[in-house]
Amino acid sequence: MSSLRANFDELRERIRHGRGLGHASFEPIYYLVFPPEQILEVKRHTPAWVAKLEQDGWEVRVLSLREEIWSLLKADPLWFLCVAEDKKAPLDWSRTNKALADIITREDGLLSRIQATLDELEGRKDSLLLVTDLEALHPYLRIGSIEGQLQGQFHVPTVFLYPGIRAGKTRLKFLGFYPEDGNYRSLHVGG
Repeated sequence: MSSLRANFDELRERIRHGRGLGHASFEPIYYLVFPPEQILEVKRHTPAWVAKLEQDGWEVRVLSLREEIWSLLKADPLWFLCVAEDKKAPLDWSRTNKALADIITREDGLLSRIQATLDELEGRKDSLLLVTDLEALHPYLRIGSIEGQLQGQFHVPTVFLYPGIRAGKTRLKFLGFYPEDGNYRSLHVGG
């Protein structure tokens, strides 16, 4: 198994060379795939990785999905009701998860925040978007569905730190236990 350091160095090289036109996509979307048990190690390395990317000449914008999801939940006008209902039935996980997923996936939810960030970076020659904390999507949705909905919107290199298992060249298993998904148009390093 490759080390995180070697995989990150390979990722930097691939970003530097860009994506060519391929059967899946030409958009500059990259996944650094790592085993779920390395989530904390990746979090520890992320500040150093940002610094290395900046040394490579990139203006790095970090987008934490954990922070975006929490911001969406706290800003929802019915958040207090969700909390109160959860206190009434704290073990009704399916109801709680559905309520949270509804907030996250609505029209002005997570997808629109990612799109707004991409729009803001468009046209900035040296910008790079680093998307972290993908594990916060569980159990609400998977990043592949977001990537699919944003097809054609990736105009700056976008790197997803993906906790999962690689299954072949294009298939990934989110968090190592979701079914394999081959609907990614991105370039995968590691895993």
